[in-house]
Amino acid sequence: MKITVLDGYGLNPGDLSWEPIAQLGELTVFPRTSAEEFYAHAEGADILLTNKTLITAEHIDRLPDLKYIGILATGYNVVDTEAARKHGIPVCNIPAYSTRSVAQMVFALLLAITNRVEHYAEENRKGRWSRNTDFCYWDTPLMELSGKKMGIVGLGHTGMATARIALAFGMEVYACTSKSPLQLGTDIRKSTMEELFSACDVISLNCPLTPETHHLVNPHTLALMTPGAILINTGRGPLVDEEAVAEALRNNTLAAYGTDVTSTEPPSADHPLLSAPNAYLTPHIAWATREARLRLMGICEENIRAFLQGKPQNVVNP
Repeated sequence: MKITVLDGYGLNPGDLSWEPIAQLGELTVFPRTSAEEFYAHAEGADILLTNKTLITAEHIDRLPDLKYIGILATGYNVVDTEAARKHGIPVCNIPAYSTRSVAQMVFALLLAITNRVEHYAEENRKGRWSRNTDFCYWDTPLMELSGKKMGIVGLGHTGMATARIALAFGMEVYACTSKSPLQLGTDIRKSTMEELFSACDVISLNCPLTPETHHLVNPHTLALMTPGAILINTGRGPLVDEEAVAEALRNNTLAAYGTDVTSTEPPSADHPLLSAPNAYLTPHIAWATREARLRLMGICEENIRAFLQGKPQNVVNP
């Protein structure tokens, strides 16, 4: 069984081992695969593993040996799943591997905004504290999270993990979710989107990207937000109208925006958020803790084993 990884570098830049997957077949790992290189890399593969490399209907039509597509991520929009289904090819993803890491990033971004640790550490490297007349100094607003209202859009695995951390900080948690109030318990308040945006000091986007959630954050919802509100996005870049968010940051109607994702990745050098005040961007690394990537690799191995045993799991195109 020939197994080909089209873009292995993103998952494993060298600190993990491919050996468990190599035990399952003849393994070839390409760091990256451009559109021009696709057929040269994919030809003859029984199993293709991809993270962000597109696999289209045309690709699938021209790969007669292909029997299985594994996605090295949770989202599967990079594969034409319907074309694969028509060819009898299961497409399997990796669900819930990064839940705790992504929830951690929500608060890494939030604490970077509220406490500005990096700013003060850098100032002190320059000698500012050593030269200071008083025993302390601060030149940014500092916020205590306890007692603040946190609104979570989407209460799946990551949203629920985020809610638990917020509650541990002493925050009041509101959620816009399809879950019933009985499923939420007494600590999380179910609310509508408008109620959530109008009431909360911090809003965290943890929902999938769908036609309904595209540009969920837009001039209308931004106008609903309370003065000094903070927006966090670890979901998908297109959940927000980035031009509108940049403008809200420039005119101080939004206090800060922390995001691990942008609509196009990597963003262009003139992306509006790169020059907007109080925009905190990380390069899509919430999922990339070593622990999460090890879980991803382990589930990938389990998925392939299940397929080889005739019982594919985590199939997104049954």
